[in-house]
Amino acid sequence: MSLARGRTRRHAGAVAVGVDTGGTFTDFVALSSGRLIAFKIPSTPHAPARAVLEGLERSGAARDTRVRHGSTIATNALLERRGARVTLVTTRGFEDLIEIGRQDRPDLYALAPRRVEPLVTASRRVGVDERLDSAGETLRVLSPRALADAVRAARATRPHAIAIGLLHAWAHARHERRLERALAALGVPVTRSSALCPEVREYERLATTVTNAYLAPRVAAYLREIARGTRARLEIVLSHGGTAPAARAAREPVRQLLSGPAAGLRAARDVARACGFTRALTLDVGGTSTDVAYVEGELPRRRAREVAGFPVLLPILDVHTVGAGGGSIASVDDGGLLEVGPASAGAVPGPACYGRGGPATLTDALVTLGRLPIAALAEGALKLDPAAARRALASLAKRLPGRDAIAAAEGVVQVAEARMEAALRRVSIERGHDPRGAALVAFGGAGGLHACALAEALGCEAAVFPTHAGVLSALGALIGGSRRERSRSVMRDARDRAALERGFLDLERRVLGEFPAGERGSVSLERIVLARYRGQAHEIEVGHGRDWVAGFHRAHERRFGFSIPAAPVEAVTLEVRGGTPGEFVPRARPTRRKGAPEWARVRESGAWRRSRVVGRDTLAAGARLRGPAVVTDAGATLWIASGWTARVHASGGLVLRRSVS
Repeated sequence: MSLARGRTRRHAGAVAVGVDTGGTFTDFVALSSGRLIAFKIPSTPHAPARAVLEGLERSGAARDTRVRHGSTIATNALLERRGARVTLVTTRGFEDLIEIGRQDRPDLYALAPRRVEPLVTASRRVGVDERLDSAGETLRVLSPRALADAVRAARATRPHAIAIGLLHAWAHARHERRLERALAALGVPVTRSSALCPEVREYERLATTVTNAYLAPRVAAYLREIARGTRARLEIVLSHGGTAPAARAAREPVRQLLSGPAAGLRAARDVARACGFTRALTLDVGGTSTDVAYVEGELPRRRAREVAGFPVLLPILDVHTVGAGGGSIASVDDGGLLEVGPASAGAVPGPACYGRGGPATLTDALVTLGRLPIAALAEGALKLDPAAARRALASLAKRLPGRDAIAAAEGVVQVAEARMEAALRRVSIERGHDPRGAALVAFGGAGGLHACALAEALGCEAAVFPTHAGVLSALGALIGGSRRERSRSVMRDARDRAALERGFLDLERRVLGEFPAGERGSVSLERIVLARYRGQAHEIEVGHGRDWVAGFHRAHERRFGFSIPAAPVEAVTLEVRGGTPGEFVPRARPTRRKGAPEWARVRESGAWRRSRVVGRDTLAAGARLRGPAVVTDAGATLWIASGWTARVHASGGLVLRRSVS
């Protein structure tokens, strides 16, 4: 793999391209003529499609090129509350459900807790005179007059987008379909809950539908801009690790809220397996944030997870995010405490070392301590100014009594790593998973710079620095294959095999219909049941097979410590997942011979140490490197602390372990 230098070089036509947008850099991995090419370019936050189109142009993307894109556009729009003006159309009497929710307190001990403001104000909630029961039977018909009244009331709110969520629409969609057809005359995007997530739990389904409508205009405009600028076949990576064509992704942007991290998690799991680890903690440190997860076997998934305070009733890979990345701004609060993040310097102006007048950040601290060589960031494509980094930290140190720039830099790294460690503990120890014996897979541009410290703190057996670590999320998007998923609630007794089979066949037809005709023969389908004992409030996920009920009992025993084999089992929701094989990626090999040893002064444990600086592309399989040392890679850097030894695994990853004296 090579990292292209400069901003004008164009590669030969690519067969497939993986793209991952971040707050600081946009990453590209292109498969061209049997060769893997990777590069980073600065993100363009005010016009995010611009960086993507520039990268696709450089990668040689053409009409037959498949592009899989992990996007942050939906996430950023929700976090920054920069979505559309939404009107909610729901069953009369339930207009305020979006605000009442589950009546949970966001902070149990706060005297005056503040809840997240709903995305739809009370004045833009329209009640419709209709009603279905939980079996989908009509209790109150949606009359022509009620339909006309709803359209008239919605028009009066002058919406940018409309969300339709009627009571029990998961059981039957006839009323929602009539409303959708009538409201289409307003000329704005319409999200129908029974099409997006036909599942039980009214509040979560309604909130998910509203969030989708809130995001739809912005995401659709972004994807249209990309589609106008390239002839390639565009697929968008979704939060569950699957993909969707651009047209469907534009209609259902709520499925993209963890788009980039999902691709990275899948690739990190595969790296851990290739290196012989069945359990892994993943650490993806980018320019703006850090994404962490715990993996043991299949990728961890959740439903009804909150994103930015809003529940999402759709499958999402279980990734936890904290605002601690390379661009996280270091500051001192009014009480004199050092803070790092969550605010980020982003791509513009970026950290102080970019030479654009930016603030002191974690990246500046790493440059000042010598762990990030001047030519390491983007492999020299972006020149760093260590003097500017030191000046920014010296200014920060003035608010820290008795500290200089070096001490401030050490403090910034310690605070950032404490936040990362807390996030890793949340997804492991706090959920009953023992990190001892697991590997810490560190990737992203800065993950390798913190791998040894965090693996040591958590007691991990080893740390793994993958091949292509700097662009692993883009690589995960590239090699993940095309995937589609659909689900719907059925609320059936497990013994009603005929009804369950009909439900699965309908979902399978829908999933296969989302693939191009030429790919359907290579699609593998998987059936999933979300089941519970009758009377329970929540369900667990099991694979559907000949004896899936026995599998449910075993899964219940593992999770809760007991099972009730004599109790009736209820199939709540059916799900079908379909996927095609991913792209084959050639294994990276050393591309240049070792030259004269390079050395650097690196600050560690309060002292300056002489450390080797080694290019990743000089290390062959089996090579060993003892710390302290810095390994520079295409778009990423690895810091091997004293007392640690790295060995190049046969799969290409560097496996780091504490040295045995």
